[in-house]
Amino acid sequence: MIQKVSHIGIAVKSIEEASKLYTDVLGLKITEIETVPDQKVKIAIIPVGEARIELLESTDPDGPIAKHIANRGEGLHHIALQVDDIRASLEDIQKKEIPLIDKTPRIGGGHALIAFLHPKATKALIELTQPAH
Repeated sequence: MIQKVSHIGIAVKSIEEASKLYTDVLGLKITEIETVPDQKVKIAIIPVGEARIELLESTDPDGPIAKHIANRGEGLHHIALQVDDIRASLEDIQKKEIPLIDKTPRIGGGHALIAFLHPKATKALIELTQPAH
């Protein structure tokens, strides 16, 4: 089921401003910036070992990242866990009566299949991700 931590998503008002900590201070590099129109988000990808940090900037004032920042401020948004079969994982989690935000996967960054578990049950927003092949 779970293979590894895929990434940690951090909600930011500005990728340009937030990236200075990761690049100038920590010496990491942004390898890609991608816009995901369906999610109303721009993503800066920063590899760290086998995982990555994703800086998430809203592209719409009504987008989920903008709403998150308005309610909670900038900071940790979610932890993504890579799975080998997202549909089977979601089915298994539903059988264990954990509420889901997404009962079926949708397309996320890098064309991966993604789905979120509801944070009321998990105490943190957890994303399952299955990389595009």
